[in-house]
Amino acid sequence: MTTDSAADTAADPAAGAAADTAGTLQVTRGCPFAPPEQHMRLLREQPVAKVTLPTGHDAWVASRYQDIRTVLSDPRFTADRRHPNAPRLVDQPEGQMSMSPLPKMMLEMDGAEHAQARRAVVGEFTVRRMAALRPRIQQIVDEHLDAMLAGPRPADLVEALALPVPSLVICELLGVPYTDHDFFQVNSAQLLNRRATEQERQHAVLELAIYLDKLITAKEQEPADDLLGRQIAKQREGGGVDRPALLSLAFLLLIAGHETTANMISLGTYLLLERPEVLAELRAAPDRTAGAVEELLRYFTIAEFAMARVALEDVELGGTVIPAGSGVLMLANAGNRDPEVFRDGDRFDLDRDDRSHLAFGYGPHQCLGQNLARVELEIVFETLLRRVPGLRLAVPAGQLTFKDEAAVYGMHELPVTW
Repeated sequence: MTTDSAADTAADPAAGAAADTAGTLQVTRGCPFAPPEQHMRLLREQPVAKVTLPTGHDAWVASRYQDIRTVLSDPRFTADRRHPNAPRLVDQPEGQMSMSPLPKMMLEMDGAEHAQARRAVVGEFTVRRMAALRPRIQQIVDEHLDAMLAGPRPADLVEALALPVPSLVICELLGVPYTDHDFFQVNSAQLLNRRATEQERQHAVLELAIYLDKLITAKEQEPADDLLGRQIAKQREGGGVDRPALLSLAFLLLIAGHETTANMISLGTYLLLERPEVLAELRAAPDRTAGAVEELLRYFTIAEFAMARVALEDVELGGTVIPAGSGVLMLANAGNRDPEVFRDGDRFDLDRDDRSHLAFGYGPHQCLGQNLARVELEIVFETLLRRVPGLRLAVPAGQLTFKDEAAVYGMHELPVTW
């Protein structure tokens, strides 16, 4: 290495030679029921490793359960995704993040700033408040199942149930007209599509930001009893409305609130249809649905690459020093199968019922809406198995397509009949 190249590497910890890495990070799954094989190999052989990202930049990955929890709870790592060394799976033009039409979001904040933003809204997602939503969520699920059962066969479960249910729930929660749900689904899919161009993703962000800004303006004029309306009222009591904070909150909840749950509904249904013995057990004992949901969340870990950090100083992790300024990705899919924590973790085990998984993250940034997601998934699976006992795949499993191109793993469609 020349003196100049050594200086370049010191200035940019993500610019090391590919030969010094464990290879290019695999970002697609070879099997819908398993993490990329490379991730499991790293867990076994090199749990803290330097890899080359698809963009050509280098970053570190952590695949062991305890190491992942350490990074997610250690203040020496920043969650600021606008940091120049934040690990990204798609190319980001220089300076693009600073030009984003969105204000800084909660998931990009650290320390006191993050705690204050989270504290302002965490009361909207308590277990008690989510329990109060159960009757309305049940009504939404029943209405969509009624429509599916009355319609033609086969039906696409993604279109008939998996997408509209969480979309309607989060729209009602935020106070967004459901008539606009197609707009949100199209733009959120574009935003999360790794194969989309940066221009296409930024256009989707801009479209959503403009819409939400107009919605907040309308709610300022006529506050309603919904999440945004209550936040506006609370902020007015404190001295004034923080529009940027409301915009970033609405954007975050709207995208995260339907895409992840929708994908878990389709993937979970597919797994159950492929495992008739599990399906039979759940039908015979619907009180086990909550435990099944936890195992499905652990087993799929669909937002594996959502947890990204940057080291603010040299940090020793699992016996390896991660240099200051280095980007770090958590391979939570592998961490959720770590044999030191989950016995026989590659197996879907209905008796596991373990809520300590990493599907919702860990530490200060643990998913704000996890209680809502659990309630939605429990109601959907219990109702689907109870009301449609003859449910089955309408095409051979080999014909199904999966969202390997998306930041949140899922299914494009799930043709079913009954």
